[in-house]
Amino acid sequence: MATRKLFLVLFLQLIMFVVLNPVYGQERLKLGFYEKSCPEAEAIVKKVMVETLSKAPTLAAPLIRMHFHDCFVRGCDGSVLLSSSTNQAEKDFASNLNLRGFQIIDRVKSALEKACPGVVSCADILALVARDATATIKGPSWEVETGRKDGRVSSEIEAHENLVPPTANITQLIRSFQERGLSIKDLVVLSGAHTVGTSHCYSFNYRLYNFTGKGDTDPNLDPNYIKRLKNKCKPGDNTTLVEMNPGSFKMGRIGVLTGKAGEIRKQCSKVNK
Repeated sequence: MATRKLFLVLFLQLIMFVVLNPVYGQERLKLGFYEKSCPEAEAIVKKVMVETLSKAPTLAAPLIRMHFHDCFVRGCDGSVLLSSSTNQAEKDFASNLNLRGFQIIDRVKSALEKACPGVVSCADILALVARDATATIKGPSWEVETGRKDGRVSSEIEAHENLVPPTANITQLIRSFQERGLSIKDLVVLSGAHTVGTSHCYSFNYRLYNFTGKGDTDPNLDPNYIKRLKNKCKPGDNTTLVEMNPGSFKMGRIGVLTGKAGEIRKQCSKVNK
């Protein structure tokens, strides 16, 4: 319980750091951006999230993760939501194939389009959904600056080049975060955010069964946790999901498009014609 409370405090500190400290390309974001153009926007997002997570609480972590995966490629522009007829969009990259919750984003977008057609961007929806998903599962809440525009490009290659793989070492992680104006403290807290949710066995099985290529186990892993993981994840298991933190249940200003840059998509999976 104490560990969980500490994580929530640190997570809130990170969110406030990112909100109050600009990194690049986002001078025009502001609180209450839709106050006049769509005054019920945030209430609509929250309503959909409460309804959704009351029935499917396990979707909270994937929705938070989706915002992270969006922001680390081309900035927070909603490009992770775009589909491609040639299967070369961000969502087609291997690390994004298990993203879940696209239908929830579509549900939020439909509700907003009904209330305020062509006003609220999909990029802002991702940011608001991440906040409300966290708050709905008893995590911290925070004020979200809005005013993002949606990007028109989504590239599988760029996702490959920019998303940090689960095998990345600490040097690679630090460099990736620093390139986006985030500190080592941000890295630590966002890593802690992974205590919300699950992971597929294939993401870490090599650390259980073949760490150095000799059939060994990563010596840095807790021995008791190894036993627990091996009970759930057998060699070659590509489907089983495991809790990141057994028993327990950001970033939103990176490289955003504002003003005349980008657009407000009518459908989050397609650019406007």
